[in-house]
Amino acid sequence: MSNGGNMKGKLIALSMVAVVAACAHSGPSLTSAERLELYQAHAGPPVASFRIDRIAGVTRWTPLGDQALAFWNTPNQGYLLEFHARCSGLSIASSITISNSMGLVNARLDSVQPRAANGSAISQPCRISSARPIDGRALNDAKRELREASVVERPADVEPDGGD
Repeated sequence: MSNGGNMKGKLIALSMVAVVAACAHSGPSLTSAERLELYQAHAGPPVASFRIDRIAGVTRWTPLGDQALAFWNTPNQGYLLEFHARCSGLSIASSITISNSMGLVNARLDSVQPRAANGSAISQPCRISSARPIDGRALNDAKRELREASVVERPADVEPDGGD
């Protein structure tokens, strides 16, 4: 029984190490405003419209606070959609719908609708004020470059290096 208890302790310790390693690897956590700034820095000039790949059926999106979201047709092709006003419900939405005309989304005409897990609308549709293409590769490179640094107190007994 002591061997089983020892094994259980080792498994718990290994699990804790894995959790700590995963947290350390995930890097710094950005605020919504910082994330929006990062996406804005990697977005091109506004476009009047863009196409949604309706055949694929699967699209990804990233909420960026309550005034914007990133919409992805492919991992490297996306659009930064910004809204005229606050779009409540984006942070808790499990999905969104985007109005369009035969796969063409027009900035200033079309809207985003945040939806709950059961498909019901969470809030009023949010009118798109601008759509800007995102350079997905550059954005991913910038995210990889973000690293977390720790600041620690120097021990009192450490002497400055004389530089000899």
